[in-house]
Amino acid sequence: MTSQPLSLKEKIGYGFGDAASSMFWKLFSMYLMFFYTDIFGIDAAIVGTMFLITRIWDAAFDPVVGVIADRTESKYGKFRPYILWVAVPFGIAGILTFTTPDFDPAGKLIYAYVTYSIMMMVYSLINVPYASLLGVMTSDGKERTTLSSFRMVFAFLGSIVALAFVNPLVKFFGETVQMDVATSWQFTAGVFAVLAVIFFWINFAWTKERVKPIKDEQPTLKEDVKDLLGNWPWWILLGSGVSALIFNSIRDGAAIYYFKYYVGDQDSVSLYFVLGQAFNIVGIIFVTPIAHKIGKKMTYMGAMIVATVLSIAFYWIDKDNLIGILVMQSLISICAGSIFPLLWSMYADIADYSEWKTGRRATGLIFSSSSMSQKFGWTLGGALTGWLLAWFGYQAGAIQSAEAQDGIKLMLSFFPAVGTVLSVGFIFIYPLSEKKLAEITADLDLRRAEHNKIAE
Repeated sequence: MTSQPLSLKEKIGYGFGDAASSMFWKLFSMYLMFFYTDIFGIDAAIVGTMFLITRIWDAAFDPVVGVIADRTESKYGKFRPYILWVAVPFGIAGILTFTTPDFDPAGKLIYAYVTYSIMMMVYSLINVPYASLLGVMTSDGKERTTLSSFRMVFAFLGSIVALAFVNPLVKFFGETVQMDVATSWQFTAGVFAVLAVIFFWINFAWTKERVKPIKDEQPTLKEDVKDLLGNWPWWILLGSGVSALIFNSIRDGAAIYYFKYYVGDQDSVSLYFVLGQAFNIVGIIFVTPIAHKIGKKMTYMGAMIVATVLSIAFYWIDKDNLIGILVMQSLISICAGSIFPLLWSMYADIADYSEWKTGRRATGLIFSSSSMSQKFGWTLGGALTGWLLAWFGYQAGAIQSAEAQDGIKLMLSFFPAVGTVLSVGFIFIYPLSEKKLAEITADLDLRRAEHNKIAE
């Protein structure tokens, strides 16, 4: 019974997986650029280029992991074994990424390239199977949206934990334990690494794989790739996901510079980040009933249109109006948080659509595209953040020029809005309605029942 309701424990268990990865995701998206420029000592433009090069390779690596996971057979299933065994390497790689070696500038740059590349590859090895797990825990579309909402609530809770404690932990290790600032960052990453490993292991223990392919034989890689490239809804969702991540990554990456060099109140950035995550959760809470009523597509479009207007309006908030900045951040975060449960649920729908159309199921490969779009959007956003900072004349640790300050303002307003506009354009032509998906699910359940009778 692949469409049976899931227990609360299993939904919570699934959520713990994204709580684990999201802690480091927020460390990367909101602090890594700052860590590399102001702690590690790399020029912003060079960091932007490094993000582009390493993340393009990393994004291309995701489908490789998806193909391998689809062909995995074990007593734990196809995807859960990766969550069990890759958790510890994930934590170790995270610590190494935030480690500053005593090398010359060239050696430091090589170290940054190597450790960051390894971290992103390990991230793929655990998060592609984790994302794919959503597609095989249940075949019920509404349950998937609910499960995805649990995932995102836990993701943002994990993000809140990270954002609320990064600066306090760095200060604790620096001032109380008397560590230098670089070592303080390393130990801070270590705290989150231990938590991440524990959360991933809970995720493994509390979840179960149920949805099996209709056909017993394994399709060839050529067939899988052909099915994927011919899947029009997949292409649309890929574009929409990339655009949404450009929106988020530019805003997140520029925020710490905005508060330090424009607002002049770096201590408030933690509150800004935590409020953003908290109101992301508000968006998730509201999105499920709204999507059940008007559909995933219309809900997604509405959220991104509102986010576009609010993002543009952010430009005109005065730097002394901290309340206005935080209120606008909260409203934008409601919109931003609401779309990601929809995206993950829609990827599961696309896996069903592909199986219905071709008779072959490649859940891991399709969900790897979601991770790929996430990283590719983050890649473009991260690279653009570094390049834009350099373009506007940013100088680490110095008083910024009027041009640099205005550029930083644009990076929290007009530039991210380009991503939301593109995301709306893509999702506007998304073809899978709720009615069509209900027909597909019913037909697939019938085929599975017939297959099971023949097998018996």
